[in-house]
Amino acid sequence: MLRRILLLAIVAGIAGFGVFWWLTIPATIAASALPAHQPDLANGQEMFNAGGCSSCHAVPKQDDRLKLGGGLAIGSPFGTFYAPNISPDPNDGIGRWSEADFVNAVMKGTSPAGTHVFPAFPYTSYQHARISDVRDLFAYLKTLPAVSGKVPDHDVPFPFNIRRTIGIWKLLFMDDKPLVADASRSAQWNRGDYLVNSFGHCAECHSPRNVLGGIIAAQRFAGGPNPEGEGWVPNITQKRMSDWSAKDISYFLESGQTPDGDSAGGAMVRVIKNTSQLTAQDRDAIAEYIKSLPPVDGPPRPKKPEKES
Repeated sequence: MLRRILLLAIVAGIAGFGVFWWLTIPATIAASALPAHQPDLANGQEMFNAGGCSSCHAVPKQDDRLKLGGGLAIGSPFGTFYAPNISPDPNDGIGRWSEADFVNAVMKGTSPAGTHVFPAFPYTSYQHARISDVRDLFAYLKTLPAVSGKVPDHDVPFPFNIRRTIGIWKLLFMDDKPLVADASRSAQWNRGDYLVNSFGHCAECHSPRNVLGGIIAAQRFAGGPNPEGEGWVPNITQKRMSDWSAKDISYFLESGQTPDGDSAGGAMVRVIKNTSQLTAQDRDAIAEYIKSLPPVDGPPRPKKPEKES
């Protein structure tokens, strides 16, 4: 009897492992599935700025935002991630990547080696981008300076360092659905929806997360603890932004100046360096979309400890 139970346990374990392995196969788009495409470098530059690529991938502590040698440390409850080198350097960057490699990394979170990319890279938002825009971005990146130098390995403890388990995380938090235009809204609003929820990945910072690190859908855009561990990211729904006009939001994205005369701080300073480079039309589109977000209560902010008398 004991032998039979043991045998059944072994069979169940093998079957369970097989199911896990099948469910966690990294998704890819075959190069043969990509139709002929003539890259639009101007559009690629716009996607570069909308995506804030230089905010994470520019070499820290230098002024040239186009030197994408990586190395920025990104803290999280799961460990410290280091933004990779995405310059065209053939050894340390993405100079040897194919277009399909890049599309799969950005939209599927799958590396050229066929492994899962850690979701510190916001592909849960990038999955909603148009493939043509991702291809234009890749073409634009290839025009930038090659930067040599390897970045440190991610400092992620067990069990979070097991990349295969990210496949389960993706099943939970990636819907793999394209954004569909809302016919009841203006073309400008739909453009803002696209930029905010794909390349702009605004919800990735401006939303609270659950214990697994997934965005809490019911509080999307409602702010919360800074994912990098310090400070609080503001609520950008009408719960907090009701006094801001769409024009105020657009001007903030251009200048970093708030309606009350304050200025952007923290990581938002890096974001403004990118959004200030967008066309005025795209800033206005983002502003119109954000202004339309219904009021949502975010998580309560922790109380500051009282000073001892």
